[in-house]
Amino acid sequence: MQWQPSASIATLKNRAKIIAKIRKFFEKRQVMEVETPTLSQATVTDVHLHTFDTTFVGPGFADGKQLYMQTSPEFHMKRLLCAGSGAIYQMSKAFRNEESGRHHNPEFTMLEWYQPDYDHMALIDEVDELLQVVLSTPQCEIITYQHLFIQHLELDPLSADIEAIRKVALSYDFGDFVATESNKDTLLQCLFCFVIEPQIGLVKPIAVYNFPASQAALAQLEHADKRVARRFEFYYQGIELANGFHELQDANEQLERFKQDNKERLKEGLTEQPIDYRLIEALAHGLPNCAGVALGIDRLIMLALQQKHIRDVISFDVSRS
Repeated sequence: MQWQPSASIATLKNRAKIIAKIRKFFEKRQVMEVETPTLSQATVTDVHLHTFDTTFVGPGFADGKQLYMQTSPEFHMKRLLCAGSGAIYQMSKAFRNEESGRHHNPEFTMLEWYQPDYDHMALIDEVDELLQVVLSTPQCEIITYQHLFIQHLELDPLSADIEAIRKVALSYDFGDFVATESNKDTLLQCLFCFVIEPQIGLVKPIAVYNFPASQAALAQLEHADKRVARRFEFYYQGIELANGFHELQDANEQLERFKQDNKERLKEGLTEQPIDYRLIEALAHGLPNCAGVALGIDRLIMLALQQKHIRDVISFDVSRS
């Protein structure tokens, strides 16, 4: 049994310097640092996210209350925005079950921030500025999800039907499931993750924007093309770094999307998740026009310190926790 940290002390000292640099970045921009709960009475409904949960037993909850460890601080931060916080950021622990590997640890550090009066394109520019400060990268490339597919696979992901997408997917070794998969987004995600991602952002960061509307449950739809939503992701040197949105403000639409997620969960044989009605009430009160983004701190530090595994930049990975 190993008691030593998974990262070297020298690496942890450099990690601390990078985190201080990030805080300075936001201090200069007058973005307020906040803290929100790790445990919540509700959680995400996303079909692809698996949460940890625990039971609280205490005053008022003698029979126990199920609580969820947050996969992201997003919902609580949006409630702060609705309460009038203004621009905010947070560096906090997030927890995702069934995720472990070179770029994943079930407990990880997430940087999330929200800028009122920004759209997704303005926030892309700010993420790019942060990467330049921390990683000394050149200015990022910006391209739509649709154009990436056309460029790399000669496939239009917005107009192609599932059979056309399946035909392309069958030409790659994804496994037998491709022949029977009925979810268009699952096939697109396989093509994106395993074919396109390894080819992009190798020399400089790339921001991919305007994802299919079905893949962006928390984002506004693009006014000029309702097939896509105002979502973006950043990639650099084989690592997915950040995921952001021009945030959805409509409480009723958000509730319907959460309900649809739960329908998909039941269809996939997964457990329905409790909807965060406090978030819905906050949105009904009024979310300012804003854009927000979540960025993986551990992955960012991997790139900054040229480390190949997430365990090499965190004090104790799950195997030593």
